[in-house]
Amino acid sequence: MGLFSKKKDTQETNECCCGCGGESAKTNSQPEGGARIKVLGGGCPKCIALEAAVKEALTQLDMDEAVGHVTDYAEIAKYGVMSTPALVIDGKVVSFGKVLKKDEVLKLLEAAK
Repeated sequence: MGLFSKKKDTQETNECCCGCGGESAKTNSQPEGGARIKVLGGGCPKCIALEAAVKEALTQLDMDEAVGHVTDYAEIAKYGVMSTPALVIDGKVVSFGKVLKKDEVLKLLEAAK
C-alpha cells in the first residue's frame, strides 16, 4: 500500500509523473550555467562529435559562444532526454539521439537567432 500512497502524494502536490515537481517546463526554458548552447551526453564519441560539429558551425557563423557539455544523467533527465547525444539551444531541446552534421547545426542555430 505504501507505493499507492506515494503516487497519491505526488498527484496532490501537482508534480509531474517524472518527479520533477511540475518544474520541467520552467527548467527546460531557462538555460543553466550561463551556456546558451549545450550538448547533453556522457562523453562518448558521439557526444564529442556533436560538440565538434556545434563548434564548427559557431565558427562558420562567426559566433563567439561557449558550448556547455552536461554529462550528469540526472541533469540530462531534467530536459526529458532519454537518448543522447542531445543539443539544447536557449534551454530548448532541438535534437536528440543522433549526431548532427555541421550543416544541420547551422540551420538550427540560424533558426534560433
